[in-house]
Amino acid sequence: MISAVGALLDRERARFADSHPRSRELHERARGSLLAGVPMSWMTMWAGAHPVYLAEADGASVVDVDGNEYADFCLGDTGAMAGHLPLPLDRAGLTTMLPTEDAAWVGEELARRFGLPLWQFSLTATDANRWMLRICRQVTGRPRVLVFNWCYHGSVDEAFVTLGDDGVVRSRAGNVGPAVDPAETTRVAEFNDIESVEAALAHGDVACLLMEPALTNIGIVLPEDGFLEAVRDACTRAGTLLIIDETHTLSAGPGGCTAAWGLEPDAVTLGKSIGGGVPIGAYGVTAELAERIASEEEADYEDTGGVGGTLAGNALSLAAARATLGEVLTDAAFARMSQLRERFVAGVEEALERHSVPWSVVSLGARAEYRFCPQPPRTGAESAAAGDRDLEEYLHLYLLNRGVLITPFHNMALMCPATTTAQVDRHSEAFDVALKELRG
Repeated sequence: MISAVGALLDRERARFADSHPRSRELHERARGSLLAGVPMSWMTMWAGAHPVYLAEADGASVVDVDGNEYADFCLGDTGAMAGHLPLPLDRAGLTTMLPTEDAAWVGEELARRFGLPLWQFSLTATDANRWMLRICRQVTGRPRVLVFNWCYHGSVDEAFVTLGDDGVVRSRAGNVGPAVDPAETTRVAEFNDIESVEAALAHGDVACLLMEPALTNIGIVLPEDGFLEAVRDACTRAGTLLIIDETHTLSAGPGGCTAAWGLEPDAVTLGKSIGGGVPIGAYGVTAELAERIASEEEADYEDTGGVGGTLAGNALSLAAARATLGEVLTDAAFARMSQLRERFVAGVEEALERHSVPWSVVSLGARAEYRFCPQPPRTGAESAAAGDRDLEEYLHLYLLNRGVLITPFHNMALMCPATTTAQVDRHSEAFDVALKELRG
């Protein structure tokens, strides 16, 4: 099967070039004023010689400048989990640096969903994570952070670390201009390996464990039975605070994995999807942690202490979050999104079985991802080893050339409230033929 990829990939690249001339023209123009010809660096990672340029987006569909229409399962890498341009967002306002009633409403709704009573806001999940790390170091007096191998928490400096084959913590390959080698700030454990967690905590210098309840950005890696409970117990015994980053795992349900799996973190961080595409991040804490934060009388949380930003908590972001949480990403919407994900997964599994392809597919609520290995990876290292760049580019281009958009740089598909069964079936049909051609 693998030997066929090269010729098929060349064919799909040529088809892409023929059907995207205007996108190519705009990309060449953009090279004159934008670094790498894109407004944000990760946009260079799309399959093909250049990105597809957007003309319009609505619901779960996007149309490019060449008139090609796509069923959108990328959805802004969860940033558009609510779909594109949901009508309730039309009422969102502006920024004044003054609080609004919407802020209190959103705080109450997040408390209801996640079980943590007190919240504040940022503009990104990265900021929410960064600020929580500072707060945890402040209240514990400890210098280190613990993360999992191949984790992802936005552009948080401390999280760009991996474990070498020798078990030594190293700065992640490609880490751009780190101010400090993250091996000096961070300890690393392996997901689903509680002994590695306990060994990292045994040093007594870890302020907090920052974790996704399921790894997502290296392919979905689900926790094994009892692992998250053991992590909570280990953190409690070590005096280490537990932060759960639900930015991507909100797909598990209205309250993310925290509510779906009955987790008990000291803090939760969020971003992207709760604003329906309007920039926002959020962090919530327990009453006990809130008391510890307030007791740090010398800490400057209000001005130049390293926590907060001028546009954080602005009226536009909070109005968008209220509209998204109150009217779009509702309990009923998540139930339907999960049903569509089940249909999506069934289509993938049927194709894999039909063509005897030894891959696996993993689900997390409204989100699914296929990996090029027979069994779902149980650690970040296993998931990283299952990657295949040529196969990924072939599948992404094949789907793109047939009107299906999935998330670049991994094989994730997300359902939103506007996703249709016809769009899911479009993916199933294209995926099936893509595998048939691979099998020759």
